[in-house]
Amino acid sequence: MTDQRRKGDLCKMNQRMKSRREKVKMIGLDLDGTLLNDKKEVCSYTEKVLKTAIDQGVVVLIATGRPVFGVPERLRSFPGMRYIITSNGARILDQKENRTVYEKMITKEETQRILYTLEQFDSLADLYFEEKALGCLKSKERVSEFYPENMQKYILESRTFVPDLHEAVITAEKDIDKIQAVVRTTGERDRIMEVLKTKFDLTISCALSNNIEVTAKDVNKGKGLLNLGKILGISRAEIMAFGDGLNDMDMLKEAGFAVAMENGRDEVKEIADYITCSNEQEGVAYAIEKFVLNSL
Repeated sequence: MTDQRRKGDLCKMNQRMKSRREKVKMIGLDLDGTLLNDKKEVCSYTEKVLKTAIDQGVVVLIATGRPVFGVPERLRSFPGMRYIITSNGARILDQKENRTVYEKMITKEETQRILYTLEQFDSLADLYFEEKALGCLKSKERVSEFYPENMQKYILESRTFVPDLHEAVITAEKDIDKIQAVVRTTGERDRIMEVLKTKFDLTISCALSNNIEVTAKDVNKGKGLLNLGKILGISRAEIMAFGDGLNDMDMLKEAGFAVAMENGRDEVKEIADYITCSNEQEGVAYAIEKFVLNSL
C-alpha cells in the first residue's frame, strides 16, 4: 500500500474538511469507477478493509445504478453486507431477510411513453424491474457498438433479452425501477436528456458519457441513503459516501462526509469533502482506513 498511501497524501491538497465530523456509522459505495477497478473487480486489500469496518459495527453497503443481479455475486454475498441500494435509489434490499425495505417506481404507462421517445433516437434501452434487467433481442447484437469493451461482458451476462420491451412492460406484475439507455455520443445524450426532461416529471441522470438513466421523481442514491438511515436510526451526519460519476452527485451532497475518487468527474470532485486515490489504487480502502478505522 506504499504507493497508494503516497497518492492519498497528495490528495490532502483537495480536502475541504468540515470543522467537526460525526463518527461514521454508514458507508455508501458506488460500484463502477469507485469500488470496482477497471477490470470490474474488488481488490483483496479493499475487501479486507471493508470486512474490518463491518466487524467494527459500520453499516457498509453498495449504492448503485445497477439492478441487484448486476451487483457482483462476491459483493451480494459479502459477509455482513446486509443492504443494497439499486437502480439509483429506486429500491433498497435487505439481503438478510430477503425483502425490499423501500421502493419507488415509474408507472407502466410512463415507461411505455419513455420507450417510445427513446425509439425516436439511435439508442439501446434496458428496463430494470423485479430485481432484474431486460434488454431487447434486437439490441443484443449491437452491444459492442455502444458499450466500451470492459462493460460488454457485464451487459451481456446481466440482461435477460426479450423480443419486445413494450410487451414485457404489459405483462410485468409491478411497475418499473429504472429505464436505462445508451447512445453514441455525449452530445446525443444531452439532447435526449433535454427532451425527456421536457416531457416527463421524473429524475433524469447519467453515469457515463453516453448513458441516460430514468427513475421516478425524487429518486436518487442520496435519497436512498437517507431513507435507509431513517430506518436504521442513522443520521445524515453519520453517513459517508463514495462516488465518481454524475449519478453519484446527489449521494455526495446528501452524505455527511462525501468522498470523490481521483478518477471521478470534475463536477463530482468539486462538491466532495475529500478526494481519495483512484479506483485502480484502492481509494475506497485508503479513505476508510484514514477517516473511519483510525477514528473508531
